[in-house]
Amino acid sequence: MIILFTDFGPSGPYVGQMRAAIAKRAPDEAVIELLSDAPEFDPKASAYLLAALATDFPDDAVFLCVVDPGVGGDRLPIIIEADKQIFVGPDNGLFSILIRRSSKVSAKKITWKPDRLSASFHGRDLFAPVAAKISTGETVSNEPIPTDTIARPDWPNDLESIVYTDHYGNAITGIRANTLSPTTKLKWSGNEFSYARTFSSVETGAAFWYENANGLAEISVNQGRADDLGLVIGQPISILAP
Repeated sequence: MIILFTDFGPSGPYVGQMRAAIAKRAPDEAVIELLSDAPEFDPKASAYLLAALATDFPDDAVFLCVVDPGVGGDRLPIIIEADKQIFVGPDNGLFSILIRRSSKVSAKKITWKPDRLSASFHGRDLFAPVAAKISTGETVSNEPIPTDTIARPDWPNDLESIVYTDHYGNAITGIRANTLSPTTKLKWSGNEFSYARTFSSVETGAAFWYENANGLAEISVNQGRADDLGLVIGQPISILAP
């Protein structure tokens, strides 16, 4: 299967154009649109989100990932193999957390060139065809590169900020919940959030944090919206030790 992870948004032609580019070369492959509203122009926040979401997919999944504010610039187009999953996209840090959390990793610079390559839509013209070729077993010309050229050693293991807000207004952090204890509190702008196992563990309207289904610490309001509190992508979160 081919998994789409982009910041293109739920409307507009861009995801459809990438799907068409895939269908042209791999019409029998299943295409799953995992996320089309990743943090806009923000490979760093997206990196923590992608690393958490990728664990739900099988070993042979091909991820087509485009959060690419530097499109058309000097960033490399790359293929990453991380614990038997394959990731195609730009070298801008988007895959750095995946690499850090994987036991076996290799990296390649894409040297294959399409007949048509626009300056601003490499998702359609380059990355989608490459993902399609890989998914069907076709060889894509490439050059091996060291993974340490892709790593972002200055990025923390867990990102203490909001990396995504969902349809319900829940505010997802870049912090793995298993690095926290149930007695830990999260803090933002004078608001402190205690741990609860799930929504029904607190009163209606109460704010809390919990371990979401993808293993990240998430701040929520039972039958309300955490983003109404001002929790939006990029907001820093403090961890209060018990």
